Amino acid sequence: QVQLVESGGGLVQPGGSLRLSCAASGLPFSKYGTGWFRQAPGKEREFVSAITYNSRNTYYADSVKGRFTVSSDDGSNTVYLQMTNLKFEDTAVYYCGVGRLTSDFFSYYRRGGPYEYWGQGTQVTVSS
Repeated sequence: QVQLVESGGGLVQPGGSLRLSCAASGLPFSKYGTGWFRQAPGKEREFVSAITYNSRNTYYADSVKGRFTVSSDDGSNTVYLQMTNLKFEDTAVYYCGVGRLTSDFFSYYRRGGPYEYWGQGTQVTVSS
């Protein structure tokens, strides 16, 4: 069965960095795109970043553009989210999801609809 395993979350000071990982198994990775979403306490889940196979396309929310970088290692079916210059408002549970690369993915990757599978999430806390 399809499984997504997330790691890399933790406690970091403002201005610090973390690298999140999303390892996928049980699916044809080259046919899927991966998205990162986050959910802060009392808030709706929001889009953070997305990437397609072989890093052909990358996307970022305005709130993280220039600070976060999404990348992939297709040989290991793993997608990474390198987060730098972290801010208090980045505190959230971060989730990765995968969805088939259809026209719908490219139209709605900022929404949850295209993503068929989700990981359990990893906590990121930015605090001084």
